[in-house]
Amino acid sequence: MIELRNIEKSYPTKSGRRVILDDINGTFERGHSYGILGLNGAGKSTLLRIISGAEQPTLGDIRKDVSISWPLGFTGSFNGSLSGIENLRFVCRIYDADIDEVTDFVTEFAELGAAIDEPVRTYSTGMRSRLAFGLSMAINFQVYVIDESLAVGDYTFQDKCHREFEARREQADILLTSHAIETIKVYCDRAGVLHKGRFTMFDSVDEAAEFYERVNS
Repeated sequence: MIELRNIEKSYPTKSGRRVILDDINGTFERGHSYGILGLNGAGKSTLLRIISGAEQPTLGDIRKDVSISWPLGFTGSFNGSLSGIENLRFVCRIYDADIDEVTDFVTEFAELGAAIDEPVRTYSTGMRSRLAFGLSMAINFQVYVIDESLAVGDYTFQDKCHREFEARREQADILLTSHAIETIKVYCDRAGVLHKGRFTMFDSVDEAAEFYERVNS
């Protein structure tokens, strides 16, 4: 279970603090996959980074008793001075994962070739995303966090990502953000709506979709 308690996130600006998330509360239960609907700029990515631990809230706290992935494809935590392999080993130590198994999987899956031994700062955006996605799939999480995109790279690699992700869904739940209702309906059985900094949870995707369309019409 993941429980959000009075989560607030704000950033300083020249005109004062800008509140992105305002007193967010919600519970995500095991055995369900949740969608988070919101327009571009609503704060969906910020909320996912907070849930996954990639970013801290300004106020409030999160209680969780499940292992949660970082957002698929998220590259913000890589150390640019370290190679892909060195970053991989660092992640394995954090999550207590088998380094040899993860190395073998990511080396084959990410298709980086010799570049995996080069500093990450030399990678293109696509190469970083492939490394991050491969690492996400190499470690067995109970909840996978997905920010809009389910795959990265060209068509062939995207198909590979989708197939691997579907295999993970047999044992894991997902948290998926999107501004597209149909995407949420395909992958989720429950959903919430993020609108003007506030979060409203619903027991069904249809209820969330109806509310989302109403507040954004």
